[in-house]
Formats: sequence, C-alpha cells, structure tokens
Amino acid sequence: MASFSAQKASTSLSFSSSSSMSRWKYEVFLSFYGEDTRKNFTDHLYATLIQKGIIVYRDNEKLEEGKPIASGLMKAIEESQYAIIILSKNYAFSKWCLNELVKILECMKEKGLKVRPIFYHVNPSDVGNQRESFEKAFLKHEEDGKVREEQIKEWRSALKEVSKIRGRHLVDRTLCSVAEN
Repeated sequence: MASFSAQKASTSLSFSSSSSMSRWKYEVFLSFYGEDTRKNFTDHLYATLIQKGIIVYRDNEKLEEGKPIASGLMKAIEESQYAIIILSKNYAFSKWCLNELVKILECMKEKGLKVRPIFYHVNPSDVGNQRESFEKAFLKHEEDGKVREEQIKEWRSALKEVSKIRGRHLVDRTLCSVAEN
C-alpha cells in the first residue's frame, strides 16, 4: 500500500521540468529519516520518481566516496530544483535531518528551491509546535551538551516554518492535501 501512496504523492506534488533545468543537477532532493521511511514510503516514492524520468538525489545513492557527508548533502540541496521533506515521527531526532531542513529553507528563500513537505503519519501542527515525538526529540537535543542553544532555536524555527508550507499528509495509507496552518 505504501507504493500506491508514493505514486499518488509523486503525481499530486506536480513537478514541472523547465527549460532552466540545466542550472539544476537534481530535479528533486529527498530529505527523510531513514529508519522511519527508507525501506517503505521513501523507497517507493524514489522508484516512482525515477520511473517518471525525474532526476532524484537520495543520500544513500549519490554520496561520493571520500567526501564529507555534510558538505555533499548541502551541495546537493543547493543543486536541486525541488526538495521533498518527509517529516516522520523520528525526523527531529536526527541532527542531520534538522540541518538539511535548515539548508532547504535557506535555499528556498535565497535560490528559489521549491519545497514540498509530506507529513508521514505525523500531524503538521505537532511538527510546527514541537509536540509528541518532536517535543521528545528536542528534550533529547537540549540534554546533549554538544548542541548549541542557537542551533536548537534554528531547528525549532525551521520546523515551525515547514509546518506552514502547503504539502501532503499521509495518515493510515491515505494521502490528503494539507492547507497552510
């Protein structure tokens, strides 16, 4: 059933190839928390996009050996026309995901990156207000002495911002449109 939802998501997100495609290395950058969605929804979405001829960046496929992971991910975001952010239950536990999100929103403002969030079995208002698992993730980050307070504020702000972007809400195998909050 995840395959059907992924196909519906890829169709309903409406990607348009433009004549300016040459300035983009990737048409779509996928941001997701691997343990939650890699082996199900994200794999199906990735396969569907590839099948439609869309050039997709997915971390385990495109990271170059011998290069720092963080710089490779950030460069790929800058070189993408669209970003699909699959916000799942454990997304905010990942510092990598949160840093990707901050970069994606920065590129949205500065470079015109088009952003499409998918709220995968999470409520958009819980994402924006950091409730449920998002609250637990931030409690963990705040307890971690390695994370700066400014970084946490930046991550919180990014989650609030992305929760207000029109996207899709996947709940119990049903894909719904989500209006801006």
